[in-house]
This record gives sequence, structure tokens and C-alpha cells, in this order.
Amino acid sequence: MPPLSPPPTRGRGRGIIQRNYLKLIGAKMTKADIVEKIAEKCGITKRESIDMVESVFSILKSTLEEGEDIKISGFGKFEVKKKHARKGRNPQTGEAITIDARSVLTFKPSTILKSAVNGG
Repeated sequence: MPPLSPPPTRGRGRGIIQRNYLKLIGAKMTKADIVEKIAEKCGITKRESIDMVESVFSILKSTLEEGEDIKISGFGKFEVKKKHARKGRNPQTGEAITIDARSVLTFKPSTILKSAVNGG
């Protein structure tokens, strides 16, 4: 099998293509990887690192559950957006339905993070 070429950086659907490419080559970072890197970098035990990571994620989760935004300087902004109820259509039957109101979590990377990811 020939080696995989990197996905396009421009054009329609590039996000999906890039995610699938990353899955194919096995590029991902898990919570366990984060714990390990923090333990190594800070010179603390893995148990202390696990507690730290769990605490940070717990704080982030509870803040977002309350509907508050989180802005991390140099990283980006997590924002909870409210979507109103709207009319929709069942694609199988064509029947008109109401889609319930819901909250959607979005992330907007900072310009610093964008440039770092793009090799700037």
C-alpha cells in the first residue's frame, strides 16, 4: 500500500478529510497522554498529575454546564451557544416536525494557536 499523502489545506470539506487522515495515521492525544506529559514536565507523580488533570476538566465541565464561556489566553475560547426551537422535516416521511431548543458547544482557537498549528 502506498504511503498516505497529507490532506489538502484548502477547499471544501477539508476538516473532515483532515480528521479522517489523522485517524488513519493514528495521530491523537488522550487524557492518559496529557497526564503522562504533565507528570514528566512538572516532575510530579502520575497520581498527582491525574488529580490535576481531573480537577481541570471537572472545572471546565461544570463552568460550561452553567452556560458560561471559557477564554484561555493564547489557546482559545469555549462558548456555549443557545439554539432556538425550529421547524424541520423528517427526511424519511417528509413530515413536518419541531426540533427542540438546545445548547451547542463551540471552540474558537486564538490567533496564537492558529499560527502555531500552521507552522507560524
